[in-house]
Amino acid sequence: MDAAVYLVATPIGNLEDITLRALRTLRECDLIACEDTRHTRKLLSRYEIQKPLISCHEHNEHERAREIVERVQSGQAVAIVSDAGLPGISDPGYRVVQAAIAAGVRVIPIPGPSAVDTAVVASGLPTDSFLYLGFLPAKSGQRITALEALAGQKPTLVIYEAPHRLLRTLEDAQSALGDRQAVVARELTKTHEEFLRGTLSETHANLAARESVKGEIVLLIAGAGAAPPAAALPLTERVRQLIAEGASPMAALKTAAKEYGISKREAYSLVEDSKT
Repeated sequence: MDAAVYLVATPIGNLEDITLRALRTLRECDLIACEDTRHTRKLLSRYEIQKPLISCHEHNEHERAREIVERVQSGQAVAIVSDAGLPGISDPGYRVVQAAIAAGVRVIPIPGPSAVDTAVVASGLPTDSFLYLGFLPAKSGQRITALEALAGQKPTLVIYEAPHRLLRTLEDAQSALGDRQAVVARELTKTHEEFLRGTLSETHANLAARESVKGEIVLLIAGAGAAPPAAALPLTERVRQLIAEGASPMAALKTAAKEYGISKREAYSLVEDSKT
């Protein structure tokens, strides 16, 4: 295996989601730098992989980056993994990549699971353009300010959030953005995977009624001017809404058909059937 830094994506929940290329890389590399050695050992044990491990987390990444670059320069292949998903996406890895590039060391990405993409494609919100924000500020005032600055953005907003802050973040998002459509994607690919869809206020009310909110969470919020997702509004109502906003009946039908992923003929049939 060539001497390089390998950024290896690992499962975000279900251990079967790892790729064949990722497994081969982990088997053939000289060293694995991981966010939590105990967590990574569980994955390696599942696939009977035995390799030397070193920790590389937010508190030591700066120092580890130099060490990893030196190892690669000496001829080693070093794999970087986080606890879940792609290293560097709200996880350690960014500083290692920076140090490697500065030293002229090759960086090879091994793509795979990512909570961002997984949440976006199953959310029902527009996927043609989305804006990943990572974690918002922990303090409410700073969080509202950050969200207000995004109020005019049209892409779907994608946010990582801790379960103990989720309810307050939903409240702040409604205050800053209005009561938009939102999705809480929880425990992705795991046994208790859940997609909770509705407006920000509806989602807040649902979660507030629970004894607690647990798990890994991705919060998605519709961008400015986004049309309601199909699950939130029947097609016939969406057509009437578009007409009320000034569209001609034909244009409204065409727009709604595109939003709901069906042909214009199917949309027309649904509208006609609703009249009987």
